[in-house]
Amino acid sequence: MSQKGPAMRFDKVIRYGTVVTASDTFKSDVGIKEGRIAALAGALTEADEIIDATGLYVMPGGIDSHVHLDQPSGEGIVMADDFESGTRSAAIGGNSTVLTFCMQEKGQSLREALRLYHAKAEGRCHIDVSFHLVVTDPTPEVLGQELPALVADGYTSIKVFMTYDGLRLRDDEILATLDAARRTGALVMVHCENEDAIRYLIGRHEAEGQVEPRYHAATRPIAAEREATHRALSLAEIVDTPVVIVHVSNRQAMEEIRRARQRGQKIAGETCPQYLMLTSEDLDADALEGAKYVCSPPPRDKESQSACWEGIEQGVFDLFASDHCPFRFDDPAGKLNEKGRRHFRWIPNGIPGVATRLPILFSEGVMKGRIDLNRFVAVTSTNHAKLYGLYPRKGTIAIGADADIALWDPDMQITLTNEMLRHGADYTPYEGLAVRGWPVRVMVRGTTVAKDGHLCDSRRGGSYLHRTLSSLTRNAGNGNRNRG
Repeated sequence: MSQKGPAMRFDKVIRYGTVVTASDTFKSDVGIKEGRIAALAGALTEADEIIDATGLYVMPGGIDSHVHLDQPSGEGIVMADDFESGTRSAAIGGNSTVLTFCMQEKGQSLREALRLYHAKAEGRCHIDVSFHLVVTDPTPEVLGQELPALVADGYTSIKVFMTYDGLRLRDDEILATLDAARRTGALVMVHCENEDAIRYLIGRHEAEGQVEPRYHAATRPIAAEREATHRALSLAEIVDTPVVIVHVSNRQAMEEIRRARQRGQKIAGETCPQYLMLTSEDLDADALEGAKYVCSPPPRDKESQSACWEGIEQGVFDLFASDHCPFRFDDPAGKLNEKGRRHFRWIPNGIPGVATRLPILFSEGVMKGRIDLNRFVAVTSTNHAKLYGLYPRKGTIAIGADADIALWDPDMQITLTNEMLRHGADYTPYEGLAVRGWPVRVMVRGTTVAKDGHLCDSRRGGSYLHRTLSSLTRNAGNGNRNRG
């Protein structure tokens, strides 16, 4: 801890709270000046505003590094959240930063995609944002010219898909993208599912007339995710490139990550609330209600839920992210579009969750004794900042860090409803879930943006964040990037 200077006066002081970081828990006041944390000490009293945090935890604001906002989603389909509604909901749920995806479409340059996404986000964000680049058209120009320049400009992470028409890359394209990332220091996120197996299973179910929402899960089995995870890790090993395996849903894929790490690969794993709270039985709801839970990979079974908890507890998963990908349910431009009513393959994949991520993990993880407070902070904020080049500016309570702070009341009990989440979707998959623990105040660079479940700051003062290299790629060493 640092003592305040004798003449220092703060813009704000948070008093009487318990500070929690990824490594420490201690009683301290927090002094904030010009949007940054300026002091951690006892008895800080000289401030324009005193915030009483008695009985509260003072934690870094959540960083959700897997969020889809205002993304093209197919002809006639409209994503439920733009940057205004998505960042509003994120703030209410305890987040101070989100990392969203900038989708390159076929034939489009990465620069053009970024121009469009910056225009969508400009002046509309309540909290800070940054972009991952989704590479769908890895031409020599994109990989050899655009990507190195963009990484140098602070766009330091990219995502590739192994599934979905129009998005997935062949193995040779994945190798080329991984190799380009190795040379530049970019971190690669991989969506792992075997598209050929999925297409085959869809055809088989179509032939048998099995096209209701429940069959979405049946056509994307655990083996399809496990095989693709193994293949992605093998490709990354061939070109010696660090990767993040995102939204892992089951033990078999998780064990592929564990084994690769034991072999010495630089790798991070991510899981999401839907794999802790939902199962494939949710897709089997009456009528078309199951469409609400269609996402990829799909929710699995109770054993898979237990495995994902184990991965969080044991450190196999470094990241707990929402994969917020929201569509309205009862809407011709959403889940129940004309074709989606007739066949699961046309139901937009994704569920809302940016506001419920933190309360669910706090309630089900911390308050039920599965993880401690420090692990909670690590997997919801600090590790995201480190892996995606934002640390130590973001993701911790420390002198000099941005005053991105969430005050948590561990005893507040809330029953989740869609209305309270303030996102653009017309449902939440967690309707009626009782949680214990809630972020009662959320600050971004010292400004309170949400309090007691309501938006406080309508100025939309969120900033775009250019990032440094990932801790994972920096640790891989310059020798890798200079090879070949």
